[in-house]
Amino acid sequence: MRMKSLLLSACLSLAFAPVAMAQTIAGSGVAPATAGNSAERAIGFAANAPAGAALVIVMTDAALPPLDGVTLSAGERQAIAAAIATASFDGKAGATLSLRGIGAHPRILLIGAGAAPSSLALAEAGGKAAQELRNEAQPVSIAGAYGDASAADVAYGFALGQYRFDRYQTVGKKTPATAAVTFVGANPSGARAAFVNRWEPLADGVRLSRDLANEPANVIYPESFVTEVRKAVTGVAGVSIEVLDEAAMRKLGMGTIVGVGQGSPRGSRLLLVRYRGAGAPDAPTAFVGKGITFDSGGLSLKPGAGMGNMKGDMSGAASVMGAVVSLARSRAPVHVVGVAALAENMPDGNAQRPGDVTRTMSGKTIEMVNADAEGRLVLADANEYVAKAYRPKAIVNIATLTGAVVGALDNSYAGLFARDEALAARLTAAGAASGEELWRLPLHKDYAERMKSDIADIRNSATGQGPGASLGAHFIGFFVDEATPWAHLDIAGVNRSEKATSLVPKGMTGFGVRLLDQFARSE
Repeated sequence: MRMKSLLLSACLSLAFAPVAMAQTIAGSGVAPATAGNSAERAIGFAANAPAGAALVIVMTDAALPPLDGVTLSAGERQAIAAAIATASFDGKAGATLSLRGIGAHPRILLIGAGAAPSSLALAEAGGKAAQELRNEAQPVSIAGAYGDASAADVAYGFALGQYRFDRYQTVGKKTPATAAVTFVGANPSGARAAFVNRWEPLADGVRLSRDLANEPANVIYPESFVTEVRKAVTGVAGVSIEVLDEAAMRKLGMGTIVGVGQGSPRGSRLLLVRYRGAGAPDAPTAFVGKGITFDSGGLSLKPGAGMGNMKGDMSGAASVMGAVVSLARSRAPVHVVGVAALAENMPDGNAQRPGDVTRTMSGKTIEMVNADAEGRLVLADANEYVAKAYRPKAIVNIATLTGAVVGALDNSYAGLFARDEALAARLTAAGAASGEELWRLPLHKDYAERMKSDIADIRNSATGQGPGASLGAHFIGFFVDEATPWAHLDIAGVNRSEKATSLVPKGMTGFGVRLLDQFARSE
């Protein structure tokens, strides 16, 4: 027995062995993460449309609305009405009709939002307009069948839809659309206030998440991730930041997050950004995101095909930070702590081996049988730390965790796992309202048997075929006290898009920012 104890102690100590750090990390040879994308259109609000601008009209049916502030002659209105009839344009959500050669407008674009459109439907119309006009340089004015307050919804969608990540393109780059877009209505100051106070901060949060996830892994790694988030919250009221480096985490006994990163010269970090708005409750809600800034699979090496996309394996952490930025910049009356569990999973001679045993800060032990099941490992320590240090009233994890969830839900939904019915209901409602939808998948008591280890408290991966997404969720929940409301969002199928939609350009989507922002405000 004594020999077995000594062997186990030796295994556990590996998680805390000093990482073999290079003296320097070679420069990336590329522009820093703060380099700009192609210029997006500045968003403004006015009572009258500027002369010579392309005109976008948001429609709810086939009838041309009054269009306050837009000058159209009777003949021009007749020409538009004739085109609507000829094309059988009905104003349904997503419908478009592009017209040229009518009056002084270089282009007139009709965008359908559907009858009695919701805030989300209006945002999608705005995003559709941005996508349609992304390669045109002239100024744009937008008007239509919406009230002044709802103009902010359309502007928000336009802000999301015009996002692009092309900062490293230097050859054959298309001319960016730099002329402003103006939302025209009778009360521009009211529309501007609604946009600036609510929707612009959310668009900024989504942009931060997309930028972090789109950046190559030689630009965004644990330390630089922290730097970029610090920049995003500098000067924002109600925000405090805590960062644990490897030395601090070893001292706390956080063997899993340190262990995952010990194959990389770029050390792991645990980043916690707390925001407490005026009148918010004492106990925060914790959003805890997986932040694997590059996932090679470690010694359980991934296939080469598609490995480059693993720069986005920190999308959960990126979206957590985007949500906190949105809530803080908009001065929402909420109390949240966003946690990014940051590590780079690489296969050098100091990397964890399949079969190693590591220990979390609470003392629980894990048999690490698959080095490519690393996201759940960093979340184990992150969950335990935030629970002890911040005493949250609920914990929500978000992670690009499993390929199995993609097989189950494709890219239509993120997977939702929850032990608490009220928490699950609130998350589902927030997903529907924000346009980032969830589908609940099971957490069964029998999954504990599948994850049982012969030599430790739990193993990080089951053998053979099985419900991989649910098994991964069970593992994460093992490190959250049963009394704490807890949920896990598996976003592996929705963090990246191969084609643009109205609100989501091609590339990293920023999925989760809108959902978590909506969820935090729903109490």
